[in-house]
Parts: sequence; structure tokens; C-alpha cells
Amino acid sequence: MSSDLRAFALVCSLKPTPDPSSSELLARQVLDELSGHGVRGESVRVVDHRVSPGVAVDMGQGDEWPELRQKLVDSDILILATPTWVGHMSSVAQRVLERINAELSETDDQGRPSMYGKVAVVAVVGNEDGAHKIVADCVQALSDTGFTIPATGSTYWNSEAMNPKDYIDLDSTPEAVATTTATAARNAAHLARLLQAQQYPAS
Repeated sequence: MSSDLRAFALVCSLKPTPDPSSSELLARQVLDELSGHGVRGESVRVVDHRVSPGVAVDMGQGDEWPELRQKLVDSDILILATPTWVGHMSSVAQRVLERINAELSETDDQGRPSMYGKVAVVAVVGNEDGAHKIVADCVQALSDTGFTIPATGSTYWNSEAMNPKDYIDLDSTPEAVATTTATAARNAAHLARLLQAQQYPAS
């Protein structure tokens, strides 16, 4: 299968490189599954870059979001990976969604919103429940800005309550997580190819 699709993972861990990150691990597992469907990909930890607060494409004064945005523009599939903190997505993930919101004002040469035709998958890790709510919030925001969400458009892992265990410290990937990750990747690649072949109508 030809590698005609690109995926870009925005990892919204609070930990800078090279600290171990469960969010990055799960994002890379999605990328690994996508590679089996002819999708090339890369992963970036957002916290390693200066992403200014705001809802514009470029906030100026050293803002590094435009560099990340270009990678997003060049991709077909977005993987948004976030840890769970106090029951919510990370503050980094919230900032990413705020910056992506600027795409509502950006259009292609036929007047379609700039993110039309792109597929998004959400990956969440955390020590307690909250993944469903985070996925719901992320999916709503991404759909509002033009992304298409595939069936089984998310994967997640939560440890039991009051058990301080991280995904990255597991001896192996739980079968349910591995199966869900594989399904999300397969469906995302399938949907991205469909949209690549036939984009949404401009009017």
C-alpha cells in the first residue's frame, strides 16, 4: 500500500521532552497502527514549543504555533493526545483547541473551511475516569472547526481510581486498548482516503 496519507500527532502532555510521557506513548501507538495502512506520521510535544494564548493563526512575538499549524495543514489525519488532569484535558490541549479555532476564519481556494477533508482522532490517558468527557469535548471542538471524526474515533486508557499508575509503566498494552487503537487507526485511514478522493462540496 502506498504511503499517500500523512498523520500529525499533537501530544498535549505537560511534560517536556525527554521526560517519559504516557500521552506520547499512546499517540505513537496510533501512529504505528496507521503506518500499517500506508499512513506516514510524526509526533510533536506541544509543550516543547512556545504556543501563545489566543485564537489567531499567528499571535506574533515568538509564537511557534504557525510552524505546528503548517504541519497540521500538510496532514490528512490529526491525532490529539492528552492526559487527564483534575478530570479535564490538559491546559496544553485546551490551548491547542483554542488555536485551531482560528481555522474557522481560514478557507481553501473554493471557500471551504481550511480543515474540511481532514480526519481527527482523540487519544486520552489518565489515572481516573474522565476520558469519555474529554473525548466528547475534543470531538465537539474539532468537528466545529471542520474535522471529520471516524467511527471509533478515539482510544483511551484509565487506571482505577486512587491508583497512581501511568500507562507508560504498564508491562504490556491492555488488549482492549490495543484493539480500540487499531480500530481507530484503520477507520481514520479509510475515512481520510475517502475524503482525499472526494472532498466535501464547496456549496
